[in-house]
Amino acid sequence: MKKTGILFIAIGIIMASCAQKQEPSSSQDNPFFAEYQTPYQVPPFDQIQTSDYMPAFEKGMKEHKEEIEAIVSNTEQPTFENTVEAMVRSGKLLDRISYVFYGLNSANTSDELQEVAKEVSPRLSEHRDEIALNTELFERIRLVYENRDQVDLNQEESYLLEKIYKNFVRNGANLSDADKEKLKQINQELSSLTLEFEQNELKETNDFQLVIEDEKNLAGLPASVVQTAAETAERKGLEGKWVFTTHKPSMLPFLRYAENRDLREKLYKAYLNRGNNNNAYDNKEILSNIVDLRVKKANLLGYDTYADYQLETRMAGEPQNVMDLLNKLWDAALPVAKEERKQMQQIIDEEGKDFELKSWDWWYYAEKLRKRKYDLDDSELRPYFKLDYVRQGAFDVATQLYGITFEEVKDIPKPHPDARAWEVKEADGSHLGLLYMDFHPRASKNGGAWCGSYRRHYKSPQGREVHPIKTIVCNFTTPTENKPALLSMDEVETLFHEFGHALDGLFAENTYPRTFVARDFVELPSQIMEHWASHPKVMKEYARHYDTGETIPDQLIRKIEKSSYFNQGFDNVEYLAASMLDMAYHNLSESQDLDVMEFEKKYLDEIGLIPEIEPRYHSTYFSHITGGYAAGYYSYIWSAVLDNDAFEAFEENGIYDPQTAEAFRTLLAKNGIKDPMELYVNFRGRKPREDALLRNRGLN
Repeated sequence: MKKTGILFIAIGIIMASCAQKQEPSSSQDNPFFAEYQTPYQVPPFDQIQTSDYMPAFEKGMKEHKEEIEAIVSNTEQPTFENTVEAMVRSGKLLDRISYVFYGLNSANTSDELQEVAKEVSPRLSEHRDEIALNTELFERIRLVYENRDQVDLNQEESYLLEKIYKNFVRNGANLSDADKEKLKQINQELSSLTLEFEQNELKETNDFQLVIEDEKNLAGLPASVVQTAAETAERKGLEGKWVFTTHKPSMLPFLRYAENRDLREKLYKAYLNRGNNNNAYDNKEILSNIVDLRVKKANLLGYDTYADYQLETRMAGEPQNVMDLLNKLWDAALPVAKEERKQMQQIIDEEGKDFELKSWDWWYYAEKLRKRKYDLDDSELRPYFKLDYVRQGAFDVATQLYGITFEEVKDIPKPHPDARAWEVKEADGSHLGLLYMDFHPRASKNGGAWCGSYRRHYKSPQGREVHPIKTIVCNFTTPTENKPALLSMDEVETLFHEFGHALDGLFAENTYPRTFVARDFVELPSQIMEHWASHPKVMKEYARHYDTGETIPDQLIRKIEKSSYFNQGFDNVEYLAASMLDMAYHNLSESQDLDVMEFEKKYLDEIGLIPEIEPRYHSTYFSHITGGYAAGYYSYIWSAVLDNDAFEAFEENGIYDPQTAEAFRTLLAKNGIKDPMELYVNFRGRKPREDALLRNRGLN
């Protein structure tokens, strides 16, 4: 269950990335106003200046508006070609700018870029609403939809038409003029508040640092962790000291190994309280307003709750189906977590310590418990997970499954100097797409890991293939002066996870630059790749000691296998608590002035969350649910049912079985242009079952 993004739909585009010099530019040299003259037509990142964005956005919106007006004013009878296809192919310039801008506002932001985002966000919201609420445009689409049985549409065209028609209805096309104005205002406010929430979260994360001056406070930490902290301090002008941050690659090793309990508490509480410090970056009122506006929006559109509105287009269908799954897993996971708590408290007591286990102790004593039960700790594994080896391991899995190859491209514009690029080719050597990877934390990058796009796949009106450009952005453990980047097992799985998203985009076969991927299906392509990451056969192929080149020993692989159920109570409970909290916010049916921290505490107490485990995300930094995962954070576990069941097909036939791989690639190729349940049944021969998930997590 990763922190991903496939990122956020705005009338036909998934937005992604870009760059930031400040000098003004004229329209003649604005790089967005001409076709990219770069290898593979990637964005010319090195030429783009911050001052290019607003003129480009303005021109993009103007051109898009003119294209929509041309559709509306067409006197010919509405057809799929002159209305639906014309609409989804409109806004090409705006797409191009949005891909570039929104990616780097996440991956390499600056104060200047954030100011542009504040200015353009409400204007884009207004622009999208003008299209979504255009009565004449909707009337043409309605006529095409109602006459769809009288024309010869292929499967993709029929699916696209149905989804677009229903999307217009869901976006308020049938509202009165007065209610349309209300909806526009709500959408603009939501757009601005969401942006402010995310900017505050990033600033809070970057604001805190735990500075250690006394070396004795480093007791218990592995040498590599200490060295990384020293290098972090040096970059911050604190030479001779050690710095830890609330970025997880820095925080988690400290929580796992540091003997100083008071400092573990200080660091973890700083992480937990992001957005909840009653300062300029406080997110409590912002989230309260977001939740309230979403209730108003749902009610205005005729839905009881925002969850009802969101789930209408997903596999789950309705909130009760989500809660049935979450409650079933909660009832299975909570007793496991309580048993884990009991075992860790026993270690504390045996050590003669006089305190009760707290949330900031969990990682520390879980690591002791793992070492005791399985003779395994994280520092023993990391030397075998050199970043380059793991990345190549993911590439090799894709090659063995699908025949595709990866060739690094050096002389090419990049979204950041740290990024690297690979051309992806089919087995016959033909071009499939381009893949960027950007692995390590920096102050200008949002936390977590995600996969985005600089360009999505589609075909031109003349049938020319437009190949995708994907980007994987992570916050992995950084290399030191003496050691390369050595990953934890969780980071290994994260790399494979985001790579699965990239494959989904690279294999796409959509004709039109608009697809409809169900949010609770979107994690299947990513989460299934995690099964290869931890498979013994695959691990023997990529896990080699960074210094000696020794392949990971069988004994260590057996330890990993034996420990696969370890800490599953914690892992599932912290995730499920966040998922259920998300649903609780979005199952509200009435507008109200919500105290989010009081609401959160009351709800988590009601479901019986034990105090030793915090939800994976507290309300004030739960950016998943202010963005594309609103009433959708459950999607990771919904998709987990799918990915565990789907990987069983590979286990039954062989993990590199070509026929199974071909069938799964077909599923990926049609993702977003065909009903997801139909896709899954075509692959598996039946509907998904929960058995494999429960078994693989030790919850059955």
